[in-house]
Amino acid sequence: MANNADILDSLAKIVEEVAGIDPADVTTEKSFTDDLDIDSLSMVEITVAAEDKFEVKFPDDRVAELRTVGDVVSYIATHR
Repeated sequence: MANNADILDSLAKIVEEVAGIDPADVTTEKSFTDDLDIDSLSMVEITVAAEDKFEVKFPDDRVAELRTVGDVVSYIATHR
């Protein structure tokens, strides 16, 4: 099973593919919207790609609560 660092690395690659952001800039404390300037459409693409990659489901009502990269990493780590 992947640890949080492995999840972060894979998530950073997804963010790079979807939004063109350098994976080195994708750290746990970064906010998707405020720090990484990811819009809602790109966030949906990231969420779908992460669901496929990590075999986890993000309930629609929870996606808005996942504001930082760390929030998503923690969610994946506890729900896969």
